[in-house]
Amino acid sequence: MSATLIDGKAFAGTVRGKVATHVARLKEAMGVTPGLAVVLVGDDPASEVYVRSKGKMTVEVGMNSYEHKLPAETSEADLLALIEALNADRDVHGILVQLPLPGHLNEALVINAIDPAKDVDGFHISNVGLLGTGQKAMVPCTPLGCLMMLRDHHGSLSGLNAVVIGRSNIVGKPMAQLLLGDSCTVTIAHSRTKDLPEVVRRADIVVAAVGRANFVQGDWIKPGATVIDVGINRIPAPEKGEGKSRLVGDVDFASASAIAGAITPVPGGVGPMTIACLLANTLTACCRSHGFSEPEGLTA
Repeated sequence: MSATLIDGKAFAGTVRGKVATHVARLKEAMGVTPGLAVVLVGDDPASEVYVRSKGKMTVEVGMNSYEHKLPAETSEADLLALIEALNADRDVHGILVQLPLPGHLNEALVINAIDPAKDVDGFHISNVGLLGTGQKAMVPCTPLGCLMMLRDHHGSLSGLNAVVIGRSNIVGKPMAQLLLGDSCTVTIAHSRTKDLPEVVRRADIVVAAVGRANFVQGDWIKPGATVIDVGINRIPAPEKGEGKSRLVGDVDFASASAIAGAITPVPGGVGPMTIACLLANTLTACCRSHGFSEPEGLTA
């Protein structure tokens, strides 16, 4: 058996296209342009690349992009003052503070200073609570992207048995809440789960977000199951030359794709959906702030 490949790159392009269409309609009909503000503190190379990519795609879908690059030694008071100003700015509908922050800054304090309605990362404690109680929330981008791909592949998720491997606040926990919201039967598994392979074998849907390269093996997978691999791990690739590396997921792709019904690749699976859903969240935040109808198919 050979699994169907769930092409996250192509699906993300479709999502961005839908966002761009909605943005164009907002501009024409309402005279409103969604705006995303991204705050980067310090000069972490990976973060700088990610922020540039976000800014480029924000502009491509017709939104306004506001980038704030601060030196690594920026004080907590100065960062909080910037966030307060962005909270009050009517042209800014989404605020994202790029993580990780320099060690002297309190990440929880900074995240919870963002207006929950503009918290397009979905990390604010108010959004966590709203999601956990089944209310309207801003939803973390990576789990939202996973949910979109699962809905697209399966149609209805109602009654399916889902196992989420990983219990992080960024992916594992919100992913479980979203699957519950779509009427799945959900198990959150983790490093201390007893007989983890047997737990995974019962799942119609497996979402792997454990942060360990090639951790989930093919013989853990129920034949025909859908596998969403959130992991992005860099491992040595001596076949490419000395000192070279390559990206792999949390799932051993070769063995799992021989058993699964559908699977996301790494790279090219969940990763591209994260930025696409950030744009979708910004659009949603804009619509909510103005009392407009939310974009269909772009929210949880």
